Amino acid sequence: MATLEDQIDIGGLTVPNRLYRAPLLECAGNGPDAVDTLIDDLEPAAESGVGLICQGATIVRGEGGCAAPGMTRVHDSDFVARLSRLTDRIHDHGSRIVIQLEHGGLRSMETWHAEYRREHPALEQLAVSEPPWQLRTLDRLGLLEYDPHVLTTAEVYGLAADFGRAAARAVEAGYDGIHLAGANMGIVQQFLSPFYNRRTDEFGGSPEARLEFLAIVHDEIRERAGDVPLLTKVPAETPAPPAPVVRRKLSLADGIEISRRLERIGYDAVVPVQTSVVWDMSIVRGEYPERAWETETLRDEYAAAFGGATRRRLVALANRIQSLQYDFEPAWNADFCRRVREQVSIPVLGEGGIREREEMDRLLGSSGRREDRDDDGDGDAAPACDMVGMARPFYAEPRLGARLLETGSDAETQRVLCESCNNCTVPQVTGAPGICRTPAVLRRRGELEREGAYDRTAGE
Repeated sequence: MATLEDQIDIGGLTVPNRLYRAPLLECAGNGPDAVDTLIDDLEPAAESGVGLICQGATIVRGEGGCAAPGMTRVHDSDFVARLSRLTDRIHDHGSRIVIQLEHGGLRSMETWHAEYRREHPALEQLAVSEPPWQLRTLDRLGLLEYDPHVLTTAEVYGLAADFGRAAARAVEAGYDGIHLAGANMGIVQQFLSPFYNRRTDEFGGSPEARLEFLAIVHDEIRERAGDVPLLTKVPAETPAPPAPVVRRKLSLADGIEISRRLERIGYDAVVPVQTSVVWDMSIVRGEYPERAWETETLRDEYAAAFGGATRRRLVALANRIQSLQYDFEPAWNADFCRRVREQVSIPVLGEGGIREREEMDRLLGSSGRREDRDDDGDGDAAPACDMVGMARPFYAEPRLGARLLETGSDAETQRVLCESCNNCTVPQVTGAPGICRTPAVLRRRGELEREGAYDRTAGE
């Protein structure tokens, strides 16, 4: 069975170990300091030995599509060429780097960010179909604002071509692979989901047709960027509100079938994740981020984003309720990953609530614990995935890999410092950087730094 330190092959790319930094919002934008910001955010993980670095959701068009302020765009060849400084730095440490391509569709700022809408009145909200009645109800209540432009068939092909062009630029800049943002309510999930997709052309009407957008994106990337490793997230909308509020959604069985078909299409790896049909805490399960909401300097910026102080308080209340609904659960995608892995031969990447080295070993199948043994009782654990990834813990410990990959007597019991308190995520709706803001965690990180816990010694 695999261990965290073992190499793995993804579409012909050799990754030096099975630990990856999952996609996060870097809030780097496209300004003169953007590349330096990305280096500052991503290089520490590579320095610490992490095998694969996933740059966070990056927008394929020059206008619209950003789910949060400060997202980087890769529509401009001159800017993307400058990103070779980043990829060179990652490669200098022996790590590999992929870029996650995205368009937010109805999740974009032109839908939910009040100040952004006022500043960009002509910006269209791109939609797969007319919004379902649940979202139209939120519009009538004044909580969101929908005036969507439903993509024509020709425009869908044009959007797929934008993904292909962005991939080609990225590969030219030295990225080792392409990672599609296929979940978290972005436009790829909107094509896959029966909640959003009610089209009557070749991109809707059946599960096979709803997958067609990912099929033509695959073809565009292959034609323009070559035989580059191609990964995508695969959603199961299991945390979505129950019927009768949401009747049409992707089940776990649907997610498994999507993964099987993606392998046949030619994708090189999948990342199964359980998510909702709406933007909520199902993807960042944990505590209510009280410190973030009560930060005095951010209150006006929250009000600008949500449309006033009253709406800010309503969003905070919803956040509090969701933190109870989506309480933290260790490795919450593990069962989904395991069921996908039983059906495909391509690598399955697992993320979501992974916080301990021992847990990573169990997911990879290298644990001999009795409760993890397979049916024949030979002591081998049934693997859930082929790589394990974390996101928020890298905000708390940028050089986390050195602790988890270190081969010492305490390696098996290492636990990350991240408390899943979400004080790092909520401020990002204002464009604030993704950093840990929890004093106890920062103090402990400082102690570990002084003890040399993040000094990489193994595998150099």
